[in-house]
Amino acid sequence: MVNRDSSLDPEPGLERSRTDDKRPEGALADDRTQDGLRIASRSATPEEHALIVRDQRFDRQHKTARWWHSNDPVATAWYNSVSASLPRGEAFFIDTLKAFRADLPPRLAAEVKVFTRQEINHTREHVAFNRLVQDHGYDVESIDRGIHDMLALTAGRPPEFNLAITIALEHFAAIISRQLLAYPEYLAGADPVAADVWRWHATEEIEHKGLVYDVWLHATRDWSAWKRWKVRSLIAVLITRKYFGNRVRDAIGLLMQDGFDRRTARRKLRAFLWWKPGMMRRMFFEWAAILKPGFHPWQHDDRALIGLDTSPYSDAVMPAE
Repeated sequence: MVNRDSSLDPEPGLERSRTDDKRPEGALADDRTQDGLRIASRSATPEEHALIVRDQRFDRQHKTARWWHSNDPVATAWYNSVSASLPRGEAFFIDTLKAFRADLPPRLAAEVKVFTRQEINHTREHVAFNRLVQDHGYDVESIDRGIHDMLALTAGRPPEFNLAITIALEHFAAIISRQLLAYPEYLAGADPVAADVWRWHATEEIEHKGLVYDVWLHATRDWSAWKRWKVRSLIAVLITRKYFGNRVRDAIGLLMQDGFDRRTARRKLRAFLWWKPGMMRRMFFEWAAILKPGFHPWQHDDRALIGLDTSPYSDAVMPAE
């Protein structure tokens, strides 16, 4: 059983979560029922796993090319479409978890705090990245408005509903992140600073990929396994389809800003995503694991990928302020 009821003890200069359980062996946390503990024990998060805030600020003076990824407008459009969606998405994740923090066991609450710091940093760097995209004349504000309109549909929904949406999107992000770190060819030829932004972000997405799910296990500890699976899997299908479809739509829109007609843009993007390099084809069955009963993100242990974001291009990283 994974013990998820410990406190945070940050090391000097490095905020992280740690296991430091002072309860006598066999004792129950005073804020958990026996049933709640039984459900929480289904977490597959490694007990010794820690979340770390890597407060990196990338070179603001560096100017990327218009087609910063391998001089390829299609690859560039796809990553630009994803990046433009991230600031509002990250804010939604943070706000969603805020609704549950007061009821969480100490360690889980502490991990949410670290997660929040990570997401704030991701937002800051992608806002800067998106400005570079805009500097090349692309309209990405329409993408941001589309994300705002999509998330507005969650207003007034039960917090567990929004938590399930966050699980679905965090799972999708973690799978893409594993692809980026496990297969360097995806970012080969990209502008080195831009590539470092994506590798850094991917590292922390993998690192915290189980946190939202562990919050879900605690928040739904009184639900039946059937209800938990039904809600989670249904929302995973609906929200991933919606999000992915919008990213394709917006990437096509960016390609049309480069002078492609819609039909050609759609054909080239489909080939990029599903054939060569074919990230969506390669990750599909790994994504589909979220539909299985008993799913947990850490059933696929890819901690070995954490740390592979270190780049020989040292000028990409600025000291944290």
